[in-house]
This record gives sequence, structure tokens and C-alpha cells, in this order.
Amino acid sequence: MASVVGRKTCLTAGRHHRGGDYTAKGKKVLHLKRQFFTDCILIMASRNLFSKYRSVLLYGVSLAIALFLLRWLELRFVIFDHAFEIYIGAIALVFTSLGIWLALKLTQPKIERVVVEKEIYLDKTPSFIFNQTEMNRLGLSKRELEVLQLMAEGLSNNEIAARLFVSLNTIKTHASNVFIKLDVSRRTQAIEKAKRIQLIP
Repeated sequence: MASVVGRKTCLTAGRHHRGGDYTAKGKKVLHLKRQFFTDCILIMASRNLFSKYRSVLLYGVSLAIALFLLRWLELRFVIFDHAFEIYIGAIALVFTSLGIWLALKLTQPKIERVVVEKEIYLDKTPSFIFNQTEMNRLGLSKRELEVLQLMAEGLSNNEIAARLFVSLNTIKTHASNVFIKLDVSRRTQAIEKAKRIQLIP
């Protein structure tokens, strides 16, 4: 019924279009009628095409649905028939991946960075400058200064004699002269005073 009404409406619009409408209402009304007539023709053509090939279209859709169901059932039966093999393969894949990961972790060398903090003490004492003026004032000879330097190193009289290739009595004489000139009575006093007046470092 709706198709018949639509066809009658399109035919009526066609007659109006063929008759023309050139009144003072303007060209806009004529344009709308032409558009309506074109739409009616397209609707009628599509309905006729669907009516003509309805069975073919329904058959094609039915075949597509049937094919989809067959493929789904086939996949399901394959999974059910080979479920054990699929599970074994999945477990093997998991353990293989785990083994590769562990091998990479174990073969990588372990690098540990150790930071060692060590205190370094800098000698801030001024450099030694020999006091030649004080040596001249005290009247120390070069040999006596040598004996005084060896005393400061901790050598005994015998070791000093061996080092300088002289007799023990000669060393004792030089040591006595050093004590007198420095106005001290012991080795430790002589060494301390000689350092203070910069005769030895």
C-alpha cells in the first residue's frame, strides 16, 4: 500500500514537473519539485532492484552464515580433539621462555661498583730553608753539621762512624762539640734546637 502511495505521489510530481511552474512564486519551488521527483525515481529503482534480487541476496547471506558456523565448529572440534597436545605445547613454550630468561640472567657478568673513601693528609709544613747565618754564628763545621743530621736520623755513634768512615772517638768529639756550640747536654735537645733554628729539616 505504501509503495502504491509513493508511486502515485511520484507520478503526480512528475506531471507537475512536466507541466511546469513558471508563476511568480519563483524558481525555488521549481527546483524543489525537480529534487523531489529525482528522489522518488531513485527510491522506486532501489525497491524494484531489491524485489527482483531478493532471493539471491537472502541465499548469499544464508551461505555466509552457514560457512561461518562451519568454520567455528571445525575450530572447536580441533581444539577439543587435540586439547592435550595444545596444553603440552603451551607449557613447553612457557618453560622454554623461562629457561632463556634465566640463562641470560646467569651468564651476564655481575659488576659491582665499590666506592672507597680514603683520607689524604697533605703536608702543609713550609719547605725547609737552611739557615746559613745561624750556622756561621754558632761556628759549626760541615762535619759537625753532618754528624748532627745523622743524629736526627736516629743513628748511633757507631753507625755514624761507619757511615762517615771515621773512628768512634772522632764521632764522639764532633758530638761533644755540637752539644757545646748548641748549649745542650743531650741528643734530643740538640736535635730539637737544630730544627728550631733551621739547621736540619
